[in-house]
Amino acid sequence: MLRIGVLGCADIARRRMLPAFAASAAVELAVVASRDLAKAEETAAPYGCAAVAGYGAVLERSDVDAVYVPLPVAHHAEWVERALLAGKHVLAEKPLTGDLASTVRLTELAAARGLVLRENFMFPFHGQHAEALSLLDGELVGLTAAFTVPPLKASDIRHQPELGGGALNDLGVYPLRTAQLFLGAGLEVVGARLRIDEKLGVDVAGAVLLAREDGVTAQLTFGMEHSYRSCYELWGSAGAVSVDRAFAPPADLAPPARLTGRDGVRQVALGRNDQYGNAVESFAAAVRTPGEQQAAADAVALARLVDDVRRAVDLEGIPRP
Repeated sequence: MLRIGVLGCADIARRRMLPAFAASAAVELAVVASRDLAKAEETAAPYGCAAVAGYGAVLERSDVDAVYVPLPVAHHAEWVERALLAGKHVLAEKPLTGDLASTVRLTELAAARGLVLRENFMFPFHGQHAEALSLLDGELVGLTAAFTVPPLKASDIRHQPELGGGALNDLGVYPLRTAQLFLGAGLEVVGARLRIDEKLGVDVAGAVLLAREDGVTAQLTFGMEHSYRSCYELWGSAGAVSVDRAFAPPADLAPPARLTGRDGVRQVALGRNDQYGNAVESFAAAVRTPGEQQAAADAVALARLVDDVRRAVDLEGIPRP
């Protein structure tokens, strides 16, 4: 079994990943770390694993093969690098780092050391996406995607620029990754807007237009001052497929979809699937089968798109000349 150490007690770790680790027959949850030992002990208690104070203590343990990093984005690069140098495989929350250069450097370090480094997007491991594509009437010629959430508390870390906050890092990467999933490589940012909250110092909303050389486009929207939306629509040459609950569906939910085609419009329920468990199983399988390259290539391609979005806008969201 792959023995996992967890660096931090973030919400995503407590709600999604720790239960997925505990439920998997492929991994063993070995230890949870926090800067606050009491918090680590409280988080670890339901799983009967060890708890330690300080993330470095996990990297020193011989009973840890891999680490999961759910820290704020600004701390990813440091702890991913330290884990790789300690000989640990790494599953890090998205985005992998806050900049393209760091992502490239760390993926190269992992490859040089024969270690698996994965960016923890879980939604691509849900079967609904392949099913949606199979239901599309005609050839895929474009897509739209949106991920928006209601306003957050002022103290939320996504409002803190020094921690890598902002809508692009937290939410925008999902529609961008969706475009990668369906349209593949070679996507170019041909237009972008970010709305900056000057008081907070972070972007709170944005939109991106991507295009491939063959003219296929993706129109993406994201933000953290909106009603909740988690959806995409695939455009076919003879119809369309609209998917709701695209990014975080519970394992027992049959995601709703709407099909438009030559035979009219109909509502369907896509298959239930556990994307969280699937993501854990896939990571464990990658460790057992060295030589994985696609996940690293996807992470670098996404970091390049995020970097290009930032290049396309200035601090007020006005396109650069």
